[in-house]
Amino acid sequence: MNQTENGKLVIDVVSDVVCPWCFIGKKRIEQAIALRPDIAVELRFHPYFLNDWIPREGISREQYLTTKFGSVERYARIAERVAAAAAEDGLVYAMDRISRQPNTTDCHRLILWADQIGQAAAMKQRLMELYFTEGADLTDRNVLAQAGAECGLEHDATLRRLAGGEDVDTVTRRAQAAKQAGIDGVPCFIFGGVLAVSGAQSPDYLAAAMERAAQELAKRKAAAG
Repeated sequence: MNQTENGKLVIDVVSDVVCPWCFIGKKRIEQAIALRPDIAVELRFHPYFLNDWIPREGISREQYLTTKFGSVERYARIAERVAAAAAEDGLVYAMDRISRQPNTTDCHRLILWADQIGQAAAMKQRLMELYFTEGADLTDRNVLAQAGAECGLEHDATLRRLAGGEDVDTVTRRAQAAKQAGIDGVPCFIFGGVLAVSGAQSPDYLAAAMERAAQELAKRKAAAG
């Protein structure tokens, strides 16, 4: 995780597609980038399993909320605040539409495959919209293959790849590496390998972090001669 050879500031984004603050954080880092057009950046997305205990076939949303938060009602109070924050950024968190909590291994596989054609950001966004806004079942391979097709992947080939084990180990290993590196909350933004910011901070805050990282990398480059 560092600066690219072409001089762009690499922003490594560690997040999960079922994390509401990651949904908000993606929008805010994009707003931050827009605030600093003078800083050339490259976004790179890395997998994280917010709920690595959920089986591959997923579980009901009710079971998930009861297990993690004690009850559906208790989470509803938390979700109201998150939904309000999402709305401020022009996002829709339709919590009542979500009926199934997925294991996100296949989602991260899709993002990895989309990255190979330069569409990782679009793929991540589409999966988050499907989950948070449309209440889609992200354990349904047909839903995932259609999302892939919308982001440039071939539908039938993606469906076949999802049915197999391709890149399951790769995604799992990368997600585990993030936790082993000490990342215990997402979203986490790593700027140029020299500065990390945790949480869906404001666009202004993230833009300032971009500037600090860019300055630090420039200073190190100058010192190295």
